[in-house]
Amino acid sequence: MATISYAEYRAMRRFPALDGLRAIAAVIVVAFHFGGPRWTWLSGWVGVQLFFVLSGFLITTLMLREEESRGRVSLRSFYVRRIFRILPVYLVVLAATYALAHLNGASSRLRESMPHYLLMVNEFAPNQAFPHSWTIAIEWKFYLVWPLLAFVFVSAAFLRRMAVTVLAIAALVALIPFEKDWPYWPIHYVSILVGCLLAILMHHPRGYALFQPLTRPVVSLAVAVGFVAVHLALPYWPPAADGHAESMIGAYAVAVALLLPAMLAPGLPTKLLSWRPLVWVGERSYSLYLVQYLAMTTVIALVPSYAGHSTRLFVATTVVGLLAADLLYRWVEQPMIGVGRRFSGRGKVVPATPTTVPTTSPEPSAPTDYADSTDSTDRTVPALPVLTPGGDRR
Repeated sequence: MATISYAEYRAMRRFPALDGLRAIAAVIVVAFHFGGPRWTWLSGWVGVQLFFVLSGFLITTLMLREEESRGRVSLRSFYVRRIFRILPVYLVVLAATYALAHLNGASSRLRESMPHYLLMVNEFAPNQAFPHSWTIAIEWKFYLVWPLLAFVFVSAAFLRRMAVTVLAIAALVALIPFEKDWPYWPIHYVSILVGCLLAILMHHPRGYALFQPLTRPVVSLAVAVGFVAVHLALPYWPPAADGHAESMIGAYAVAVALLLPAMLAPGLPTKLLSWRPLVWVGERSYSLYLVQYLAMTTVIALVPSYAGHSTRLFVATTVVGLLAADLLYRWVEQPMIGVGRRFSGRGKVVPATPTTVPTTSPEPSAPTDYADSTDSTDRTVPALPVLTPGGDRR
């Protein structure tokens, strides 16, 4: 079967398979946190790197298309939408976490780290009172810096933008220390920038030609199988002398970058990942990620015998977490995204390269808003899945 042409790719308004990827990544992270040793084979901790790559790819793709269709990227609109997309649910869950800690008489640890949580430098918090929130802070700082670096300081030139991205990756790699006890946070930005680089390459005809063979359905299936094999082989990756996993994370990010173009093809992997229940979970993955520890606490409070990492705790936490995530999605995420859309003053985005080929867009459900099709960046950062690499050494 034929590959997807550059014109067809540029006409895509939805990437339905990406919501399915987010759903799987979110659930395996919950399995990593609460499933116990029976689930270590799943390497759920690395799911966050999939989200980081996906985030860089989606955000950059939408900004490139906006720049081409409008002549420039509206930073004001971008930042307003990011604020209303990320912060409301985050602050609601942080407040609920503090309230629960206060009721349990354990709020002092959370108060100690609260300045870090409010200033979005969670990865440097002095304790683990809100342990998985460091990924939100990584994403947040990416949102603050990347648009300035790639769309203000660099003019709309393919080679210059690509060079800046490669140099940024090299600079971050240079910041990765070799001392065992030093934080290894730069590698997470490398994962995001790998996604950004993929978006820049695929936005250009010559760059897209490099990945076009991956969009052939048969090749797409082979890539998906290969990616699953890479993922399952992570436990057998040779351990680094210093105990860190930077090289493994970098290799995994590249594997994700090769997987994403293959998921454009209308083959079996895309159909499976576009399954409606998976899409439903993927749409709520941001809230699921945030509430997972509250869900776990609730499960153990209701069924004390579930205390201790196990399959039943993982399953129960996922179910309770999804129920809470659905409420947050309906009552907080969607309304606040609508508010952000109104404040941003943005109208409907015109596709960068109009064609007669209907398809899908650079985001897990549509490159438009979570609420409707009048906004083109809110759905970009799917629940931003900021899932946590549990093996984080900070």
